Amino acid sequence: MNIENELAALQQLTTDELRNRYAEVFGEPPRSRHKAYLIRKVGWRLQAIAEGDLSQRARRRAEELAVEAEVRTTPPRDDQPMISATKSVKSALQSDPRLPSPGTSITKKYKGQTLEVRVLQSGFEYDGERFKTLSAVAKAITGSHCNGFRFFKLGGAT
Repeated sequence: MNIENELAALQQLTTDELRNRYAEVFGEPPRSRHKAYLIRKVGWRLQAIAEGDLSQRARRRAEELAVEAEVRTTPPRDDQPMISATKSVKSALQSDPRLPSPGTSITKKYKGQTLEVRVLQSGFEYDGERFKTLSAVAKAITGSHCNGFRFFKLGGAT
């Protein structure tokens, strides 16, 4: 088997053909449809078959290092959805010690006006609009990006 020719041939295959080739060399279907990933994995496996895989000594050492821990190359498939990024943002928003508790108002004098921003459970309300971050509120007021905590002088920001 000429590895260089095999690798060149892999480049010409479609994603479905690569998935079939992966199944041939690994004995199981791939979980990925990423063409470059499939080319690398199949190429690696073909090289290991042609030139020899890890020695038994190297395999034993790898097993020793793993210390009988479950070693995975891909995360397990769950039927349960993962925690969404919006939930983690909301949690971070709620736990930020610089913010007053939800339901309170932040006031600031700016260009002769008194501004009032209500702190909500999941964001902020200003002038009848909802915002996800305090910086978004400050941008709506000033027209340019600035740190919301600094603009409203919260949490020791000067």
